[in-house]
Amino acid sequence: MEITEVRIHLRNEARLMAFATVTFDNAFVVHNMKVVNGNNGLIVCMPSRKIKDGTYKDVAHPISNEFRGKLEQLILKEYEKELAKSGPVADTVQAEDF
Repeated sequence: MEITEVRIHLRNEARLMAFATVTFDNAFVVHNMKVVNGNNGLIVCMPSRKIKDGTYKDVAHPISNEFRGKLEQLILKEYEKELAKSGPVADTVQAEDF
């Protein structure tokens, strides 16, 4: 499976830094992945929905750690590029966060 496109939609919220849309094999798209400022730096969260007990459950997620790492790396790389294009917002994120 090839990741053929990653689109980043920057947000200006306390912990939510961006939404990501990822296309696989030019044939399948996943919306609403999140770039979140976690306790130890930036993390990528998979799309999820709230279930009856009030918790959240991922609706799509990588099965292997290898693919998860590749996906996170590409999303954070595109996030960094989008921040650089946006100007002043880029000053709020430090290079060591990546």
